[in-house]
Amino acid sequence: MATATNLGHSGKAAFRAYCVLRFAFTLVPIVAGIDQFTNKLAEWDMYLAPLATRILPFQARTLMMFAGVVEIIAGLIVAFVPRAGGWVVAVWLWLIIINLLIARGFYDNALRDFGLSLGAVALALLSEEFSHRRSPQ
Repeated sequence: MATATNLGHSGKAAFRAYCVLRFAFTLVPIVAGIDQFTNKLAEWDMYLAPLATRILPFQARTLMMFAGVVEIIAGLIVAFVPRAGGWVVAVWLWLIIINLLIARGFYDNALRDFGLSLGAVALALLSEEFSHRRSPQ
């Protein structure tokens, strides 16, 4: 794996950006996922599109707890396999964006999640360079 000490200046900056993104996309999904069970940070059910509760055979609360489990798993994937985890988080965020657009009234959250998804894509792309590399070229 490449480290900050064996890279040039721009490589060191890219490596630091990779570390920040990996930390953020490990921690934030895990914390948000845990909070799906407690609702201490947000009342997550309110973000669920009514259409979802009409078509799915279970309660909104059950769906949000399932989402919490998915988010915890996504954070763990980022921690251990950041190249895949970045894409998992990005796709998950795109699904959340679709839900928020269908729910209407949460366009600001959808825009924020789109920005976050770009960060997750950046993590996946940077991971191609830093998560498997043994020595600098």
